Amino acid sequence: MAAENRKKRTGLRKPRILIVTPEITYLPDGMGNMAHKLTAKAGGLADVSASLVASLFDLGADVHVALPHYRRMFHMEVGQLISDELRVYKSRLPDSRIHLAEDRCFYYRDTVYSSSGSENPKLALAFSREVINNIIPTVQPDLIHCNDWMTGLIPAAARRMGIPCLFTVHNIHTHDLTLAQIEDSGIDAAEFWANLYFKRIPFNYEESRNSNLIDMQASGVFASHFINTVSPTFLKEIVNGWHDFVPECLRREMRNKFESDCAVGILNAPDVNDDPETDEFLKVNYNAETHKEAKRQNKLALQQRTGLEEDPDVPLFFWPSRLDPIQKGPELLTQILYKFLARHWKERVQVVLVANGAFQRPFCEILSHHDLYGRLAVCDFNQELSKLAYAAADFILVPSRFEPCGLPQMVGQLYGALPVVHDTGGLHDTVEHLDCGADSKGNGFVFKTYDSFGLFWAMDRAMAFYKQDEDIREAQISRVMREGRLRFNHDVCAAAYIEIYEKMLDRPLVKSFE
Repeated sequence: MAAENRKKRTGLRKPRILIVTPEITYLPDGMGNMAHKLTAKAGGLADVSASLVASLFDLGADVHVALPHYRRMFHMEVGQLISDELRVYKSRLPDSRIHLAEDRCFYYRDTVYSSSGSENPKLALAFSREVINNIIPTVQPDLIHCNDWMTGLIPAAARRMGIPCLFTVHNIHTHDLTLAQIEDSGIDAAEFWANLYFKRIPFNYEESRNSNLIDMQASGVFASHFINTVSPTFLKEIVNGWHDFVPECLRREMRNKFESDCAVGILNAPDVNDDPETDEFLKVNYNAETHKEAKRQNKLALQQRTGLEEDPDVPLFFWPSRLDPIQKGPELLTQILYKFLARHWKERVQVVLVANGAFQRPFCEILSHHDLYGRLAVCDFNQELSKLAYAAADFILVPSRFEPCGLPQMVGQLYGALPVVHDTGGLHDTVEHLDCGADSKGNGFVFKTYDSFGLFWAMDRAMAFYKQDEDIREAQISRVMREGRLRFNHDVCAAAYIEIYEKMLDRPLVKSFE
């Protein structure tokens, strides 16, 4: 009967979509992104999940969402959500469409993921158990959209149930489990074990139950009917084997999906609150037409708060991402920072970092050793200060070694701060080198080779742009801001996901591997 109901709804082209996500809205302090409104977040997945669900609902989709019941993080009192942000979210998506996975392991948490590696798989199993055993039977979805490794078991169960499943790869992190661990958590994996990805080829169920490890992320890719990454170029980089940190099993399964025309890249979009016209943290709000004087006032406000020399007409570079030398590239900036400031000393160039992370200390040492106070500011992450820095900055520094998507380079364009980026992943898809010629194209400064020389060259190009005639410079910034609003928004993102849903529902469904 449930299958018949799904078939009837699908025929009417208003399928019921269940989005399964371990995160919802906003980063905790220190992770180098925009905000801290709810702590049920550890990365961009939370922004995308909340905004995608709201956008789909606004477009009239029959959309539901499943997430863990983080009572402490959701500020529950007498069964009611009292967080302002979540109340707004629920006003967009009624209670009947929000399905909270119940388990004590979620109730008193302060963060989505644990610093203990052994606890995260237990959280994933509890979440998967509730989704598979209770939420899917309640919702009876026509299509399930899962996100990242914590939901990696659900596509296998969905395939067994005959429900098409989209699996979105936000990052390449994963965990390994055995069938015994999965079943001990209350999930009947014997029903769908053949749809999981084992470390070695399983001979049979009994032989594999206790010793043959299952890769959660690879299982999600393997069992799903369609996958996507959060940028087109990052998908191609994985498929072509450009990153040695991507496990071979995951690369192979993603390549299989890609070659079967079952994989695409869809860019994330900035949060709807990343808008200089309405941002409550700015000294002066503005848009593409009024940015010139407003950004000068915001620059003065930032300089006053960070101890930089107060001058609204000096060029300002802003580092918005966490100081992670594995991915984000802060070591490149430390190698050239003093040389760059010295080269442009007469222009009184300034650099401000509003970010935490393992590489903050080298910047503090450069600041004190070279007595760069007034030209360089190193600040702990703070939401209000970070937003003000976007509005004050002329340029955003995002020299990532690799980037699944990235949001700061998009947010910078919305705020009239041109990005300086390494040509990789989502940065490649969102930033084109600026050309101020007759055709006026591009929106930032791009370097190809990942080293400090490349970053220095791109920052020099940014300075050359800053020295352009003021009218030319301001016209280009206005253009970039207008184009960014049209290009980087959740309506565009939601439309791309709807296109995938339609494609999946139109395809013949292979129910399960028998």
